[in-house]
Amino acid sequence: MTNKVNILTDDTPPNDPAQAVHAAMAARIASLRKARGLSFDQFAVRCGVSKGMLVQIEQAKANPSIGTLCRIASGLGVSVAELLEVAESGNRPVRVVCADEVTSLWTGPHGGTARLLIGSEGPDMLEHWMWELRPGERFDAQAHPPGTQELFHVLEGELVLELNGTGYKIGTGNSAHARTDCEHAYVCGGKKKLRFTMVVLEPGRDRRFVAKKTRK
Repeated sequence: MTNKVNILTDDTPPNDPAQAVHAAMAARIASLRKARGLSFDQFAVRCGVSKGMLVQIEQAKANPSIGTLCRIASGLGVSVAELLEVAESGNRPVRVVCADEVTSLWTGPHGGTARLLIGSEGPDMLEHWMWELRPGERFDAQAHPPGTQELFHVLEGELVLELNGTGYKIGTGNSAHARTDCEHAYVCGGKKKLRFTMVVLEPGRDRRFVAKKTRK
């Protein structure tokens, strides 16, 4: 299964809201890259994404995975939420994101969804997600940068959290904390729909370096 961001597909109507979100994200990535004086070659090295893919993304022709968006955000020193404009802005003490501003970034083969509800500005990234997985669905994620942590709370069903191939069951009403700087996956356990919230804390570049140096 490919974990593509559910922003734009070949079947997306021209007037679909996802079209506007995708175009805005592409323009923002291009603007941030240029503001940092990065060529595509330099940008590719910084975020670990191929030059060809980056060109396609900036032209709003590619449908990137969530993992690719995370690497692009890291290379720019911002959060994924900032790329999607659901991050805090300015010095306001409170920023409210309305329900109609939230976009599903992934859709599973049986109707599951992943929605980034809100996030902070980078480089220290704090994100709040709402996930729904149907029986038989899973989402495979690449390792996040060193020091990344995730908090889970299961609202309905059973979440099987896989870390490096080992599964940990989290039932309805239960919560969990995990370090996700390794390959991991979210799996719907059992025959019932799974719904859970997830908070992601990804430290900025300086903290990542310290974590990598001190980690046993």
